Amino acid sequence: MVSKFIENYYWSLGFKKIVGIDEAGRGAIAGPLFVGLVIFPLGYHHPSIKDSKLLTPEQREKLFEIIVREALFWEVASASVEEINNLGIIKALFVAIERGLSKIEAPDLLLIDGPLTIPQYKGIQKPIIKGDRLSLSIGAASILAKVSRDRYMKELAKSYPEYGFDKHKGYATKEHLLALKKYGPTPHHRITFKCFKGL
Repeated sequence: MVSKFIENYYWSLGFKKIVGIDEAGRGAIAGPLFVGLVIFPLGYHHPSIKDSKLLTPEQREKLFEIIVREALFWEVASASVEEINNLGIIKALFVAIERGLSKIEAPDLLLIDGPLTIPQYKGIQKPIIKGDRLSLSIGAASILAKVSRDRYMKELAKSYPEYGFDKHKGYATKEHLLALKKYGPTPHHRITFKCFKGL
């Protein structure tokens, strides 16, 4: 089966160690930011791997296990709430990506979901809008990041059951905002975000 993904193009140009990068939790108001990084073998294809937002939680969990088993390399890195509050979300994102990249020796190409490039990175990088739907490795990275972050937030919910972290995963749902008004922020909230003004 011929893959429609952008990796085929770059593999045909001679790039071999192609790193797909995507994040989870950038828009949340609580919890860390997670970043997935994935390198697949040359010519790899899997029909079910795609943008994590298009998959059910059960599908993501199954694909997580497939990805970590079949990828040449995978890593999940994160930026803490403290780093997000101190640096801002974009710089914290770069910190998390750089942590993940520090585990990879000499990648040929980075494929990054979205419009941003990594300022300190000296190698070849390609930002791709909607990359999690156009790139197999970015789609896989989105699954790793999403599953890892969801697991983290479910564990966090055990310590803070009144906030419902296991349901909304730290995003600004009506339930979450009502809990914030009632109980106030926890140490796991991104208190520099606009929604916390006046709380």
